[in-house]
Amino acid sequence: LYVLNAIINGRVISELLILGSLSCIIWTLTLQTTVKYVWLTLNADNKGEGGIFSLYALVRRQKRWLVIPAMVGGAALLADGMITPPISVTSAIDGLRRIPAFHSISTMTIVDIVLAIIALLCGFQQFGTTYIGKAFGPMMAIWFSMLALLGIRQLYISGDWHMLRAFNPYYAMEVLTTYPKGFWILGAVFLCTTGAEALYSDLGHCGRKNIRISWPFVKLCLILNYLGQGAFLLNEHAGHHWNSATMNPFFQIMPKFFVIPGILIATAATIIASQAMISGSFTLISVAIKLNLWPKMKINYPTVERGQIFIPGINMLLFAGCVIITLYFQRSSAMEAAYGLAITTTFIMTTILFSYYMFIRRVPIGWIL
Repeated sequence: LYVLNAIINGRVISELLILGSLSCIIWTLTLQTTVKYVWLTLNADNKGEGGIFSLYALVRRQKRWLVIPAMVGGAALLADGMITPPISVTSAIDGLRRIPAFHSISTMTIVDIVLAIIALLCGFQQFGTTYIGKAFGPMMAIWFSMLALLGIRQLYISGDWHMLRAFNPYYAMEVLTTYPKGFWILGAVFLCTTGAEALYSDLGHCGRKNIRISWPFVKLCLILNYLGQGAFLLNEHAGHHWNSATMNPFFQIMPKFFVIPGILIATAATIIASQAMISGSFTLISVAIKLNLWPKMKINYPTVERGQIFIPGINMLLFAGCVIITLYFQRSSAMEAAYGLAITTTFIMTTILFSYYMFIRRVPIGWIL
């Protein structure tokens, strides 16, 4: 919804920029999400629970100073939980601007719609994620299938199958080293790994096997859509400056008749993404309380399903944070820098803890495989 849009904002569309950015995205998804989280980090569970504090619980007896990256990473992940609903839902609702009847829709109207959706989402938390999973599970299959089909359609229409060159890491290195201020593109590229830490935190909700089975399909659909967006940009806007405040390649590649259904599906998907961050925040705080890193709070168990928890105080904290962020930034493009900082901070802290767990404790290769 917003990754490629954030990368190209204010830049002139060129082959180097697009191929290099797509290559960065593909290899970040491969190395960061696939290898680091799906393949390696999911193995480091604490009695079936994941998340940075569960990881810290596994190593805290060896080095006391590890509490610092644990607390910094936990704070950053909680910040993710506050920023994810505003930036995701706002990005989806911004698609209304592509519809002629809503072309002049005001920013405050979009803000009001976003706040209403966030209020409903936070209010629904008390019923547990079991009901949410039953309601939204099939929607995720529709969402990712839509991403793949839109990307394939755009590649077919434009005939730009040479976009597959983005799989070559050479283009990622080239854009980072030769493009003007290319290294700073990484700040927006890291947005493509949004939800990777929540995926680890939700290990107790989803299960390691379910995550690993579904991820290849998810990754394929994401990459196809990114390639489609890149093909559209090179064919329609090469040589022109891109203004992310008025255009978004994600919605531009949709056929006109599909814009409204596409917005509805995107909105549903962003609600589910927000749910993942919220439930991940509950797990985070629950483990932090057990480790005496957070004050005691009331914890409810809305369902009999394992790992299903609800913390009213944290739910209110997240809701308040979401409202403040939405009212302050108003546009998704204005939230990207703060979001990228929170995501990057969490990744770095998790990497420190997991590196210690793997290498200092001499984890056997067989465990990794």
